[in-house]
Amino acid sequence: MIETLTTESIASLSGMAPATPSSTDAVPALPRQAKTVRDTGLEPRFLADLVLKAIQAGGKSPLAILAGQLRLSIGVLREVLNPLIAEQQVEVAWCGDSDIDMQYQLTSIGQRACAEALARSRYLGPAPVPLAAYRAQVERQSLRAHDAERVTPARLAAVLGEDGLAPHARATLGAALYAHRSLLLYGPSGSGKTQLARKLARLLPGPVAVPYALMAGRQVIRLYDPALHLPPPLARQEERRNGDARWVLCQRPLVHVGAELGCGMLALRHDAEEGVYHAPPQLQANNGMLVLDDVGRQRMPAGELLDRFAAPLDAGADQLTLQGGQAETVPFDAAVVFVTNLAPASVLDDAALRRIGYKAEIGALPAAAYRALIKRQCRAHRVDYDDSVCDYLIERLHPQARRALLACYPAGLVERIADFAGFAGQEARFTQASVEQAWHSMFIACDGET
Repeated sequence: MIETLTTESIASLSGMAPATPSSTDAVPALPRQAKTVRDTGLEPRFLADLVLKAIQAGGKSPLAILAGQLRLSIGVLREVLNPLIAEQQVEVAWCGDSDIDMQYQLTSIGQRACAEALARSRYLGPAPVPLAAYRAQVERQSLRAHDAERVTPARLAAVLGEDGLAPHARATLGAALYAHRSLLLYGPSGSGKTQLARKLARLLPGPVAVPYALMAGRQVIRLYDPALHLPPPLARQEERRNGDARWVLCQRPLVHVGAELGCGMLALRHDAEEGVYHAPPQLQANNGMLVLDDVGRQRMPAGELLDRFAAPLDAGADQLTLQGGQAETVPFDAAVVFVTNLAPASVLDDAALRRIGYKAEIGALPAAAYRALIKRQCRAHRVDYDDSVCDYLIERLHPQARRALLACYPAGLVERIADFAGFAGQEARFTQASVEQAWHSMFIACDGET
């Protein structure tokens, strides 16, 4: 997709500083801009092929548009274009008043050269980052580093709020994050384990730099995913001004995979049509968190899943294989959280469990925490709350149905109270009748329930 650049973006890619006020607390997170072909770490032939394909796709291609599409500086593009012009593969189609205001097109010789380039690789997109440069950046951003920011009890409490977790469970979560070691969350379905894992990801400090794509040998691996690599909440232009545009400033990623996980998903996936490999989830989660949910219910056995990650967890590196059998060593720097609603001993043996750094049981909530969650849900849905009705819910309905006070129930109940009231054209209220109506719409009657 061709991207139109703003004036500030053009200034950034050409190496000129835009006229924006400086910020003393801005922390540069992107690698420095590549100003020459050598700085990119890529082969000149690969860059020439990339430029030829981009010009063919765009027709008459403005220099600034090429810079935005390929995420290369104006200086690098000129260094690539000049030999192509000398070899009569590319020609200037139009010149404006400035040296940036230029358009290029392919000649007949260039069309043939582009066909040969497409035969070598069909990839067209941001110029990739060499794997060695990526390894170095992941190491700089690692939360395992001695000077990395550590989670504190105050920060953990601020994120978890009044979730009703037992003190020993909170201490376990904090220690696992502090040490950046693997964590197993186990307990009954509906106890809030997955939601808890997502909250823990918010404790990872950012931002971090993520490349659009990697160059491994002569192959391109797409890494950046806008659904996983979200922009930081307070991104500043100063953080990008002199940065390499092949990288994106992101929050630390949270990658979540569940019962759909199979062995093939953990390998590089080749896309012949695009001419690229797609990164597996553990590679996309680098410098962030990888949540492996529904352990014991995936397409691969739990023991096999843990064996797959045992060596990478210890070594901080993973081995991925390209077509033809070429193996590449890639960083493995994610906080790994395993989640299961099965008894851990039923899906993992003692040796496997010892490999996981910390284990925390997430079970039913205390009555006070459950009541607080009901109140929060009522406020969120603008439902009038009544403490005596909550007593009825906790002391009558739950025991009758033999249902524990799980974290998943309050939201479902209050949402249904609001739904029934909305349908009836009435104000939503937390009454015994509305709670019973919502309750019976959620559950199939159990033995002993009236």
